[in-house]
Amino acid sequence: MTHYSFEFYGFTFFGIILARYLIFAGGTQLFLDRVVGRKSGNSVATVNRFGLTLATMADIKLSILSSVVFALSAAAIAIAYQSGITRVYTDIHQYPLWYLVFSYIIAIVLQDTYFYFMHRLFHHRIFFRWWHQGHHRSHPPTPWTSFAFDPPEAIAHALFLVGIALVLPLHPIAIIAILCTMTVWAIVNHLDPDTLPIDFPHHWCGRWFTGSAHHAVHHRQYGLHFGLYFTFWDRQLGTQSPKYTQEFTDVTH
Repeated sequence: MTHYSFEFYGFTFFGIILARYLIFAGGTQLFLDRVVGRKSGNSVATVNRFGLTLATMADIKLSILSSVVFALSAAAIAIAYQSGITRVYTDIHQYPLWYLVFSYIIAIVLQDTYFYFMHRLFHHRIFFRWWHQGHHRSHPPTPWTSFAFDPPEAIAHALFLVGIALVLPLHPIAIIAILCTMTVWAIVNHLDPDTLPIDFPHHWCGRWFTGSAHHAVHHRQYGLHFGLYFTFWDRQLGTQSPKYTQEFTDVTH
């Protein structure tokens, strides 16, 4: 395997991560604006010819900073892999094929647990202003908000990815699947529920997984709905809105 420098990995991953954000978040927003006919944010408060609001511009700026943080963490993982420190493996036959799926599921469950408690901590009055307030600037949130983290929060997210690469054997296929899941789920969670079918989160899996309606509650009531992928910890620790549960029941019955 060819070895590259930390700087090479950093610049390369920054380009990939930023492009992923712009393509997925921007593409989703364009679809909502042009096809669904919904304009994000306050259409009066535009600041440029693209019709981006001040809040959206702030989201994009934070997302660029987040891309830098994630690129540096990805570069660190690549260098650690070259040094034989990580548990990342490239020979797909090193573990049974079923482990590929199993490792993906384990990583997602661990990430959801980590995210819940970290997210809840960041909403503490001591940390919120400096560590998480930037993510709540847009009302309502938009696909652009999906990657908008204050630098301390971005570092916390990045540390999880570094940590899991050090302790859990992961094939690049599993890593790519995890990153794709993160991207798609973050965008879906920050869609305005009004743009989606009324029953979108209210089918059988809506009880167990987060979605735009579930996360929209969090952006209105900061003390509720901290989960990333699953509603498990919210339901177990009393941070799920009883009103949301009742609305779910009313729609599905």
